[in-house]
Amino acid sequence: MSEAAVSGRSEQGWLAGFANWIPARFRRDIPVVPVVRLSGTIGAVTPLRPGLTLAGVAKLLDRAFSTRNAKAVALAINSPGGSPVQSRLIYLRIRALAAEKKLPVYAFVEDVAASGGYMIACAADEIYCDPSSILGSIGVVGGGFGFQEMIRKIGVERRLYTAGERKAQLDPFLPEDPQEVARLKVLQQEIHALFIALVKESRGARLKGEESQLFTGEYWAGATSVSLGLADSIGDLRAVLRGKFGDTVRTPLISPPTGLLANLTRKSGGAEAALDGVAALPESMITALETRAIWAKYGF
Repeated sequence: MSEAAVSGRSEQGWLAGFANWIPARFRRDIPVVPVVRLSGTIGAVTPLRPGLTLAGVAKLLDRAFSTRNAKAVALAINSPGGSPVQSRLIYLRIRALAAEKKLPVYAFVEDVAASGGYMIACAADEIYCDPSSILGSIGVVGGGFGFQEMIRKIGVERRLYTAGERKAQLDPFLPEDPQEVARLKVLQQEIHALFIALVKESRGARLKGEESQLFTGEYWAGATSVSLGLADSIGDLRAVLRGKFGDTVRTPLISPPTGLLANLTRKSGGAEAALDGVAALPESMITALETRAIWAKYGF
């Protein structure tokens, strides 16, 4: 072997050894798949537990798709749904970033990806789940309470003033009006049609079930979801990404900032914000109960 060849091999060995001392996040030979966790009800907000909104996750998504040496982006989803508007906005932002950065997206369903949670999962190129995960609930739901009998019994008089004959539709302190319910159902059907179109566009020929089964609002466990084409396979995040990108793949969690600065930002509202929070406490309690009911629907 020539002296030049020996020297070349020595140099390559030295470079390989030196690379091992470089922090993994700076090495181009180690694939990176940033993980964004999307957990909670969508759009519902309480003082102690804000829900998922585009405003709340936009920066996290931007960071994930801009991660150095990223080969894909993973979404860890655990959501029973909520606002159809916020669900679709998050879906659209994920798809826009995936197209802009030319990165594949993989969704990993944890406990549940139902209703709006499933809509967000559809932003992924592939959906994985656990055998016990719950997926589906492709429908629209709305509800409330009727308090007219309660306030009558305790002697409370309802006083309501509006400009516009339909401004007070479905008021919980007035008797239910069948015409108002009919108008609500028309609105729900429009939103449902948008949801169905989004799922069809995202899943395409992978959908195996009949429309009369898939789009009734029903939901299924993981294995059945795969057989219906709502998910691609059973699998967990670590195993799937290692299978795709090798055992050295890094999966950094992209999370909101923490520490003193973040706490100061959250508390910057001062006394006025605290008073607003107290004033909104009854409404927040109702919202918390509704949020709990959404989770309970799927056994959580």
